[in-house]
Amino acid sequence: MKTEMKRALVTGGAGFIAHHLISQILKNTDWEVVTLDRLDFSGNLNRLQDVLKEFSDEDRARVKVVFHDLKAAVNPLIAADIGKVDYILHLAAGSHVDRSIEYPMEFVMDNVVATCNILDYARGLDHLERFVYFSTDEVFGPAPNGINYSENDRYNSTNPYSATKAGGEELAVAFQNTYGLPVYITHTMNVFGQRQHPEKFIPMCIKRIRDGEVITIHSDPTKKIPGSRHYIHAEDVADSLLFLLAQDNIIEDNNWGGAKCPKFNIVGAEELNNLQLAQIIADVQGKELKYEMVDFHSARPGHDLRYALSGEKMRRMGWEPQDIRDRIREVVEWTLANERWIKL
Repeated sequence: MKTEMKRALVTGGAGFIAHHLISQILKNTDWEVVTLDRLDFSGNLNRLQDVLKEFSDEDRARVKVVFHDLKAAVNPLIAADIGKVDYILHLAAGSHVDRSIEYPMEFVMDNVVATCNILDYARGLDHLERFVYFSTDEVFGPAPNGINYSENDRYNSTNPYSATKAGGEELAVAFQNTYGLPVYITHTMNVFGQRQHPEKFIPMCIKRIRDGEVITIHSDPTKKIPGSRHYIHAEDVADSLLFLLAQDNIIEDNNWGGAKCPKFNIVGAEELNNLQLAQIIADVQGKELKYEMVDFHSARPGHDLRYALSGEKMRRMGWEPQDIRDRIREVVEWTLANERWIKL
């Protein structure tokens, strides 16, 4: 008797991180993928089409695109179009911090209302194996030097983006505790990779360094301490999600007062400040780094100098990301060979 193929629903599939996830699913499983997307500022169907060129016709046929804006409920027609689902990976979100500061209600709709709609759809499914809510390090707020936040540390949102992502997390936890929905929550840090939007720091650095232009490095008020992050490649993030879905039964070290929703930090291998990162990009290109340190954070409420998460839990479980410097080199070389992705 033939085993029925697994089916994953990926929301925001034309977005930057999700299109890498779809690629990794095709490479590493025999699953079918349905992607739900509305194709706005952050969604670009060309990304998905570009990465699918790497696959055979047979593999490409495993991907189905359904157009829907999750600010509206998943109605019966959309649900029928999606079909059977074994896994839901909810990556669709508004993620532009500056835009969230200017239009906070837009982010409430995209990150809270939309999350509630996909959760409400999920609780009506038969035999759903896992719902993964994709969250951010920013829910914890700025991290003092020497502090890397663990999965269940308190929230300290400093902008509407992070507040709405924290709100989505709380809804996901509530749906597990109230309805028994099998939820995992992941927090990840600054993600980079091929086909990222050209306004983001790494593709912007690649272009400006190539063209001999000055890089703006955001710093503290003294203009001596650059902002820092644990950068991570989108393929490593995708690999971590598939790793989590492959675990039969994850036993938490602590039940956190009876809450049943496991959380996982997906963290890059090494913390780099933005000056170090720009220098690595310049070195890969064999170019001089021209830069200016700018006190960005104290003048821009809602932006934080340092975010940091502990990746110890995932390491104990047996997952680690690839070397960050190798990943940066790979992205720089790919981007220079595919320069249409750094044209604004």
